[in-house]
Amino acid sequence: MTVCRHRTPFVPAPKKLLIDFAHLTVVLGDRPVLRDLSLQIRRGEHLAILGANGSGKSSLIKTIFHELYPLAHTPGRRFEILGRELWDVGELHRKFGIVSPDLLGRLSYEVTARPVTARELVLSGFFSSIGLWPHHRVTAAQERRARAIMDFLSIRHLADRTHSAMSAGEQRRALIGRALVHDPEVLILDEPTNSLDPGAVREFHAVLRRLVRAGKSLILVTHHVSDIFPEIGRVVLMQGGRIVADGPKHKVLTSAALSRLFRRKLRLVRSKGNYDLVRR
Repeated sequence: MTVCRHRTPFVPAPKKLLIDFAHLTVVLGDRPVLRDLSLQIRRGEHLAILGANGSGKSSLIKTIFHELYPLAHTPGRRFEILGRELWDVGELHRKFGIVSPDLLGRLSYEVTARPVTARELVLSGFFSSIGLWPHHRVTAAQERRARAIMDFLSIRHLADRTHSAMSAGEQRRALIGRALVHDPEVLILDEPTNSLDPGAVREFHAVLRRLVRAGKSLILVTHHVSDIFPEIGRVVLMQGGRIVADGPKHKVLTSAALSRLFRRKLRLVRSKGNYDLVRR
């Protein structure tokens, strides 16, 4: 007699949420910069956080990186990253790569005292510095990793070029390289195209799309609708420290919603998966 055994189909365990925030309020000085904010981001998701200057976008990113902390005794508060609330900050920073205005500012400030090449800038990600210092000891494995990243970002030819001799777009690609040295699961880009000319913006977006194809999850923080390239599937709108809309970009991005967000009459223009705003 043949015994038939029932086989339960394999059901993969649900992925942990990357970000799981509920009812967070963050106060800077005596002013709330995030107000009762709730946000969940799945692993592998690509989203844009869109809002005007001062809307709380950068405060949200600093909260993710534990540079700011939410009030502890708020009803319903949840403050988890990859299923954990307590993190060693160094370990957390290896999970997320970031390119931000603060890093660009540090780069501009620190290189006034000494030149920093693209190679040094990429390698400095291993040491959480900007550029290399005499006490840093770079291993052969780190050199190989830096070369592979520069090849991927098409900046190998900039290896020995100093910061002052690079364009703004080249500097940002080198900073992306710095953010990638620990192979983070997620790359956060805070206002990445500020001060770039249209040609440099196109090149930068091409790099971001290459990162998506390579399996990196992207969180794009911007006040430029034109930064939302086709692979971005979800958009979060922020205003006054609150999330005012959150969902698929084709539903969230409307002329009416963006006019309210930026407090002016605007018309959304769509073309081949890209977006832009014009005044009405």
